[in-house]
Amino acid sequence: MTSKGPEEEHPSVTLFRQYLRIRTVQPKPDYGAAVAFFEERARQLGLGCQKVEVAPGYVVTVLTWPGTNPALSSILLNSHTDVVPVFKEHWSHDPFEAFKDSEGYIYARGAQDMKCVSIQYLEAVRRLKVEGHRFPRTIHMTFVPDEEVGGHQGMELFVQRPEFQALRAGFALDEGIANPTDAFTVFYSERSPWWVRVTSTGRPGHGSLFIEDTAAEKLAFEEQLQSWCQAAGEGVTLEFAQKWMHPQVTPTDGSNPWWAAFSRVCKDMNLSLEPEIMPGASDSRFIRAVGVPALGFSPLNRTPVLLHDHDERLHEAVFLRGVDIYTRLLPALASVPALPSDS
Repeated sequence: MTSKGPEEEHPSVTLFRQYLRIRTVQPKPDYGAAVAFFEERARQLGLGCQKVEVAPGYVVTVLTWPGTNPALSSILLNSHTDVVPVFKEHWSHDPFEAFKDSEGYIYARGAQDMKCVSIQYLEAVRRLKVEGHRFPRTIHMTFVPDEEVGGHQGMELFVQRPEFQALRAGFALDEGIANPTDAFTVFYSERSPWWVRVTSTGRPGHGSLFIEDTAAEKLAFEEQLQSWCQAAGEGVTLEFAQKWMHPQVTPTDGSNPWWAAFSRVCKDMNLSLEPEIMPGASDSRFIRAVGVPALGFSPLNRTPVLLHDHDERLHEAVFLRGVDIYTRLLPALASVPALPSDS
């Protein structure tokens, strides 16, 4: 992979690095700056822009490119704006500088998860609009908060709101994961996360003292969650901070016209796909739960998996190839003929 010099940097890469510098890092993301960034993108691209505050301070930004046939359901391109915390001492470069080295690797928190995809969506739409294209189905891009801490103040609330229903989403794309091989990973479902909060009370005191019935002592060497509470004695309780019980699967065969369109483009581009169940959890689970089929896809092959890791980075050539891929995918998806579910 080769890299252009700074004086020749591709405008899409420049925009990507600009977005990476917005500090939407948990636990105190600068969501206001991200919303303003996407408002400006909507203005420059001539897209509709709607802001939906799903909870105080938590805004979903929706950018819309209207289709030619409003009777058809729409395409939803989802991405989250928040990123996980960093430990700067373990990074080679400032994680919010979006430093690009001489080989073309861009170091930043969110480079893979998932600010790259947000800009790939936007740049694909920009290219298609510049070329004068229009498609039957409307394309919505949603930029949502809170995903990295469970999505409870983001997509989980948004899918229950009338503004989401008004989008009439028929199919969605969301985040995937990089693949170090030549293939591209695509997720059709995901695991069900259970986040458990265990509370243990006991006698306090300094660690050098031999104190009986301490809170920590009660939690040592128990194998089963419920048995912790039963065997540890009074004052030990647990609650689920997150417990997902509604996994849905998006078919990846000929019965699904969305998959047919998606996979056909990939075949035409000689892209090898590896369909999998996502090992973690994303906002796709909320989208699928309300009946919208969704695929998790980040077009990042030949790339080490570094989401949430130190020195998270992405090569600019891989990023730009992803823009090319979405530029081919969006026309196919937005041109899927009328389906029974559209009525």
